[in-house]
Order: sequence, then structure tokens, then C-alpha cells
Amino acid sequence: MENCIFCRIIRGEIPSRKIFEDERILVIEDITPQAPLHLLLVSKKHLVNCLDLSTQDDDLIGYIFRKAGEIARQKGYAESGFRVVQNNGAGAGQSVFHIHFHLLAGREFTWPPG
Repeated sequence: MENCIFCRIIRGEIPSRKIFEDERILVIEDITPQAPLHLLLVSKKHLVNCLDLSTQDDDLIGYIFRKAGEIARQKGYAESGFRVVQNNGAGAGQSVFHIHFHLLAGREFTWPPG
């Protein structure tokens, strides 16, 4: 998508603080962190949210969750815990309509979430 902010970041048109990148995903620091660790795991394939997923995306989504766990472990949050969040639609807090997952850690989280 031409004007999608995450597509523009993926193409290198907008700077970001990259943590990891490969052919499938980009992991960047959130510009308005809600926890000491707040990263965004962004699919390079433009999908709006989980409602756009098909069976062809099963490997991608599994890969994203595995990568979230790897990063949490590398950053020292495996023992204390971390949260992975994916919002679907404006009413659920989605503000960028390109599928992405928030990896949050480093503080206590409440339940149910906000």
C-alpha cells in the first residue's frame, strides 16, 4: 500500500529504530512505548489485521510469535514475562491498518487489559 506508514518504513522511506529484519518481518521500537520494552513486529506482507489472514499466512503468524519469544528471551524477559498484542479495528485500538504485533515487557500488566 503506497501511503501505509508501515509499508513506507519497510521500504526505507521513513526512518525507524530496527531491532531485526529479514524477508518476512521487520521488528522496530515503538515511538510511543507503553513499557520498558515495546517493540512492533511488522509483517512485510500488507495485511490489514487478522481478518485478512488466510491459510497461506499460517507460517508467517507462527514465525512472528516464535520471533517474539526469541527477542523476549534475548532481552532478558523470558522469566519475568511479556505480552504480545495484536489489535483488530479502531474499536480495539488499532491505529495503523497494517498487521503488526506489540511485544511488551518490563513492567507488570493487569488483566483484563485496557
